[in-house]
Amino acid sequence: MSNLPLALLVEDSPTQAIEITAALKQSGFDVIMATDGLSALDMVYEHQPVLVVLDVQLPKMNGYQVCHRLKRNPQTASIPVIMMTIADSSEATLAGLEAGADDYIAKDVFAAENLITTLNSFKMRMDGRHAKE
Repeated sequence: MSNLPLALLVEDSPTQAIEITAALKQSGFDVIMATDGLSALDMVYEHQPVLVVLDVQLPKMNGYQVCHRLKRNPQTASIPVIMMTIADSSEATLAGLEAGADDYIAKDVFAAENLITTLNSFKMRMDGRHAKE
């Protein structure tokens, strides 16, 4: 087992999963993966990742539902959730943020770059908190 922080990727598209996993690994994470919403919840409780990257359109339970459940549970509420979807609209973004997502990224040609930028921002905030302690 590596000493890298663990990220859970929840993505049902194999093509998207490869691209997002590469971005997560480039940002210094070990990655585990779930392909549906129910498995994602099980994996969060079992593995306690430091980050969840969550697709919206998933089998068994959509990403909004998964995020809402994670954020209302005190055991998992502090885990950052980044939602990613092809639904690039203000309504979809608002729905993700209302579900408790920490960030919302459109799946477009810049998705991997935007994810890396977001991850670097999260790391800087986390490092800043540790420096103050």
